[in-house]
Amino acid sequence: MIIIGGSTSKKLAKSLSSELGISCVEAQTKRFPDNEGYVRIDTALDNEEVVLVQNTYPDEKIIELFLLQDAIHEFDIKKLTTIIPYYGYARQDKKFNPGESISARALARYIELLTDEVILVDIHAKSILGWFTKPVREISGMTQIGEFLKQYSPDIIMAPDKGAINRASSVASVLNSDFDYLEKTRLDEHTVTMKAKSLDVKARSVVIVDDIIATGGTIIKATDELKDQGATSVIAACTHGLYTSGALEKLNSKCDKILSTDTLESETSLITIAPEIKKILKQKVS
Repeated sequence: MIIIGGSTSKKLAKSLSSELGISCVEAQTKRFPDNEGYVRIDTALDNEEVVLVQNTYPDEKIIELFLLQDAIHEFDIKKLTTIIPYYGYARQDKKFNPGESISARALARYIELLTDEVILVDIHAKSILGWFTKPVREISGMTQIGEFLKQYSPDIIMAPDKGAINRASSVASVLNSDFDYLEKTRLDEHTVTMKAKSLDVKARSVVIVDDIIATGGTIIKATDELKDQGATSVIAACTHGLYTSGALEKLNSKCDKILSTDTLESETSLITIAPEIKKILKQKVS
């Protein structure tokens, strides 16, 4: 088995290579003057099972994924597993007006054309899994977030809303700590309100966990609410640190620490999800 790392997932591909004890090849990628993409794989892949690691975010990386899949099939491979750590367009999973594309579904249809199976990480909408006709698996980043948080010994794990309570529960089970949730109402794409709820956070350290941090508005309001209720510290942890619209700077001014996994590479991606992917792939290696 050989791992191919696309330009979005170099760090994760290397971590996965280390976990499995197999080779990792970094694909050559570049842009021509007209901004068209170019990919090349220098290592022969004949008779190998290949694992490709590449995000579908931002848009140009979708094309890179398709080109990498095509380049891999230039060799006589045994099998291709495509790992998409962060699935771009996952939040466009519904149609609200006639004539709209269900973008998450469209992406699934094209991704599976040149692969034998797909592995996704904390997919935002579970319905997406049903749009694949090839074998598809989802893993969660919450276990590894919990393992990493052991060094901070938090008192309570908090979900930003009731819909994320299972994530908080998963992290709390690793830490053997309490968990709870805040009551959130989303007014529009950019505005949320956090309804005050009596939480047992006074003089306690808190970690807020979620799958994605994008604009950071939810986490900022949650942090304000928790500190107003007496929390001594608030850490925000997520699987996918998207950080749009200057979110990271705003979050750093409010939270005591920001953590994310290596599905999206940034200064906060200190947690690797490679051990969770290994659980799926290790039988193939052995």
